[in-house]
Amino acid sequence: MESGLGYIALGSNLGDRARHLHAAIYGLAVSPNLQVLRCSPIYEAPAHTLDYQEPQPAYLNAVVEVRTSLPARQLIALCQCLERRAGRKSGARWVPRQLDLDLLALGTLSCRAPGLTVPHPRLAERRFVLQPWADLSPNYYIGKPFDATVSVLLSQCPDQKEIQRSCVVWQNRPDP
Repeated sequence: MESGLGYIALGSNLGDRARHLHAAIYGLAVSPNLQVLRCSPIYEAPAHTLDYQEPQPAYLNAVVEVRTSLPARQLIALCQCLERRAGRKSGARWVPRQLDLDLLALGTLSCRAPGLTVPHPRLAERRFVLQPWADLSPNYYIGKPFDATVSVLLSQCPDQKEIQRSCVVWQNRPDP
């Protein structure tokens, strides 16, 4: 398989949030058949919760640009492995977590299958994903079902929660 350009969203709202993000970047960077090209600035955003849930700590969020020859399922498996390594428990959705990694897009792949939907089905609804992604690649075109660039999706995003660019900066070599 030839190399493909991909984007992965990172988030953390438990523990040392910045360290979790740094460790995820390091974990991606040292993985075979994957190269981390660029990282967005880090943003802080309120947690998205369901109406009946208790308030949660704010998230630190970022997006990374990668080049990989891994198929989408293997890339998702790698992301899930990094989440577990950070202490994430599988199962419940919409709960606080040490690390959340979502494959946003991978080349021109458009796939909807059990356990694999690319592009990410809710990316257009999340300002905390679109803003850092727009910082990296505003003109990146996302195919079906979105058929728009990142910047267009950001301008149309229904999520009006305020996010702020964090003062947290990427370390040169995060510890795993």
